[in-house]
Amino acid sequence: MGMACCVSPGSLSSTQPSDHLRNDDTLTQSSVMSTYRIHIAGHWHNVTVLWSKNIMAYSLSMYIESMKNNWVYTCKIALRSWNFWGKKGYKRFEVDENPLDVYWDFRSAKLTTSPEPTSDFYVALVSKEEIVLYLGDDNKKAYKRSKARPSLLEAVMVCKKEHVYGKKSFSTRAKLDQRRECDIFVECSTTGPGDPEMWIRVDGVVLIHIVNLQWKFRGNQTVVVDKQPVQVFWDVHAWLFCSPGSDHGLFIFKTGVQEPDRDEAEDETRSDDGESKYYSVQSSSMASQFCLFLYAWKTEG
Repeated sequence: MGMACCVSPGSLSSTQPSDHLRNDDTLTQSSVMSTYRIHIAGHWHNVTVLWSKNIMAYSLSMYIESMKNNWVYTCKIALRSWNFWGKKGYKRFEVDENPLDVYWDFRSAKLTTSPEPTSDFYVALVSKEEIVLYLGDDNKKAYKRSKARPSLLEAVMVCKKEHVYGKKSFSTRAKLDQRRECDIFVECSTTGPGDPEMWIRVDGVVLIHIVNLQWKFRGNQTVVVDKQPVQVFWDVHAWLFCSPGSDHGLFIFKTGVQEPDRDEAEDETRSDDGESKYYSVQSSSMASQFCLFLYAWKTEG
């Protein structure tokens, strides 16, 4: 899969990364958009990483907000199947007069139906000999090639937006506690003799089960994953009352809520060793740190 990285004065704009995705939505089949907070030259910046996939190619775009004028600096890496060369590359550009270097290597990257590679790749964004943003799992190669050290202030993912397509099930992965990635799985049954139902699982454990979905197609509930409270919001009106593929269901996973009081009602699910890892609670106050937006498109009724 060949690649090209393009950065030029024409790449600067005041639009948001989502605007670029909307402009290409006729071609985009699936996408993952993640927003990080990174530290560059004494200031925190928002950087959005957009992985996209269509029938022609995979691509990676980076959008970095300026502190001075809110322009978005873009760097796009296009992966195409007909060109072997370019899987490993480098580019320099500037943000607020601060030089940035981006290094990438996708020569051995494992690609699946997701627009984001699963392993054997790296993307490193370097500022003043520090890797301020690192993506992938080949960190030793990234450090050796860039001759940079890890940043003293690590990048923090604050938001992830993913569009997924399926008939009855939808899955993704996200760091709900900023320490490890969890498997998130949504399954629905909206046709057949029984009432519509929906299940939401994290790491294989059913945390939310909604029956009579036609009456509860919007709602929210607080669950706890590895002792970390997470609020889950859902809106699946389109699944039940719109034509397949015309609109999506939306799921929001929002972390950072406080632990519930002891006297709050709990519905616990225990792990094999007897320790409570997951449970649902009635209510909880909010102190959000991370949000996952999952846009689930049903391809069949």
